[in-house]
Amino acid sequence: MTRPGTDARPSPGTGPAGPAGPERPLPGRLAARCAGAVPPLLRDRPFRRYWCAQTISMFGDQVSAIALPLTGVLVLRAGPAQMGVLTALVWLPYLLLGLHAGAWVDGRGRRRVTMIVADLGRFGLLAVIPVSYALGTLALWQLYAVAFGLGTFGVLFQVSDPALMVALLRPGEYVTGNSLVYGSRAFSFVGGPSLGGILVQALSAPFALLADAVSFLGSAFFLARVRPAEPPPDRPGRGALAAGARFMLREPIVRASLASAATINLFNFMFFALFLLYATRSLHVRPGVLGLVLGAGAIGGVLGSVAARRIEAAVGVGWAYVIGCVLFPLPLILVPLAAGPAPLVLGMLFAAEFLSGFGVMVLDISIGAMFAVVIPDRVRSRVTGAFQAVNYGTRPLGSLAGGALGSLIGLRPALWVATAGGMLAVGWLVASPVPGFRMPAPGIADDGACD
Repeated sequence: MTRPGTDARPSPGTGPAGPAGPERPLPGRLAARCAGAVPPLLRDRPFRRYWCAQTISMFGDQVSAIALPLTGVLVLRAGPAQMGVLTALVWLPYLLLGLHAGAWVDGRGRRRVTMIVADLGRFGLLAVIPVSYALGTLALWQLYAVAFGLGTFGVLFQVSDPALMVALLRPGEYVTGNSLVYGSRAFSFVGGPSLGGILVQALSAPFALLADAVSFLGSAFFLARVRPAEPPPDRPGRGALAAGARFMLREPIVRASLASAATINLFNFMFFALFLLYATRSLHVRPGVLGLVLGAGAIGGVLGSVAARRIEAAVGVGWAYVIGCVLFPLPLILVPLAAGPAPLVLGMLFAAEFLSGFGVMVLDISIGAMFAVVIPDRVRSRVTGAFQAVNYGTRPLGSLAGGALGSLIGLRPALWVATAGGMLAVGWLVASPVPGFRMPAPGIADDGACD
């Protein structure tokens, strides 16, 4: 596929004059070195614009991840049950609308336009909160409506995104492209929450949401400047709505990957429902110190996004996914194991978050690359919607189960169950074709042979 915007001109100093020409001045040499440090894929203008859109949006999301709940807590004095409803409303659209959104996007096509509309819609929703706050009319029901609307537009964006990304890449670039996007995600986890906390303190929680609103405008701006040759829409026919679910259950790589990812999500959200409570009440870790520990996981994620390409090159993308399914849940065993002097406890929590953050990036990047190859373009959005309906649907179930189990048997035993349960995910992969899967060689087109 020919991609407009790729600069194929020779670099300065590589022409006929070559090495025999005059030596370039120091600023020119520094510029050349900086250019060489930029990943080759980011020199491709269309992908670079897409990556900028994703990066800006991800950092904005991390601001609103703090500012939105703090608006409920600090401004509207929401209680625990109300905060639980607020969190659930963000994820509920994935469960309710994933299948329908995927079918609608595949039948309509124009994924890039759908993503731009989703960005503009989220900008408008977030702008409502500071305006209502300034007018003195902000109410909890508005926060609920905004949360559900953000989730709904998020579903439309997410089911459209894989098809657009694949349209921008060659098959041999899928791992690199996913690594760059997930690297931005990892960096957003490092800096986004800190930025959100500073903005909340300086501006108040409702006005801090303007930063996320503006980030959606930035994302829409860059997406508007990307014009790839998207796959044509799939004409809807009988059974079109369930086509993604049928493909997901029939294709062994997608089926096994879904089972393992959903298992990890179920037990991981059991873990997160109890982790903060256990760390502060049982291990007596102060909130500020705990924030630094959680940041370690984000740094591990940054390193994992870089290492994923080398792991894939060494053992194949299938084994990289298996490794990620082990490295993500296994280090969390250090949390219920943590005991002894405070420095030892903090060291164990640090190691758990760092290694787990590394593993989840290897997992996410490898599964994204595999799906880019095995899922045909004509059903890509429907498969994404069906996958998210199951995978994200386990999250509130895991949270509820973790809370119930912690109340029934205690925090530490429940954490043992959650960490051990996450390791069961590998069982779905042992007898599947996932470990032996490798990415196609560069230059081999993705023809959807797995359909």
